Amino acid sequence: MYTVKRDIMLREQIEKRGVRDERVLKVIGKVPRHLFVPEEIRDKSYEDYPLPIGENQTISQPYIVALMTELLSLKGGEKVLEIGTGSGYQAAILAELSREVYSVEIIDSLARKSEKLLRSLGYKNVFILSGDGYLGWREHSPYDSIIVTCAPEAIPQDLIDQLKEGGRMVIPVGSMYQDLKVVVKSGGKVKISDNIPVRFVPMVRDR
Repeated sequence: MYTVKRDIMLREQIEKRGVRDERVLKVIGKVPRHLFVPEEIRDKSYEDYPLPIGENQTISQPYIVALMTELLSLKGGEKVLEIGTGSGYQAAILAELSREVYSVEIIDSLARKSEKLLRSLGYKNVFILSGDGYLGWREHSPYDSIIVTCAPEAIPQDLIDQLKEGGRMVIPVGSMYQDLKVVVKSGGKVKISDNIPVRFVPMVRDR
């Protein structure tokens, strides 16, 4: 049942909207999204909208996961920083497409739950830190790619600092509504371009 729903999701929600990266499409069609969704709403796992995962957090709409992943332009050897582990689904997608994934989640219960699930699914290249995403994870920087799955009102300087020369960051920026931005560091300068309007949960600080 889930395999059929996943195939329909891939074809109707993602390919039809213009995601073309064959590696991204293959992985989206492979990773069992329903395992990252609370059991009581798993029948909605492959629908075209975000879903609650507890702690006032959500798992993003499938198309947005695919689009943000495609915008990273991953080739397979990258070290990736993810801010906002959430359910762990985006981390699983990244783990299939890159060398290492370092993921920061401010809500400890979600961090531990996602870590346990990802380990049970065999993902040995994902490392999770319970901490403040605004600070990134400096110990393992610089990163080839950074993806942020919650929305700050401005791009955190720590994340820009931890992005490798030539690296790319995909991040929603804004308050109530946001613009999905692509940040490229090149020649010591930062170039920022807008992609599409989006809506994410706010990025919160560790007080």
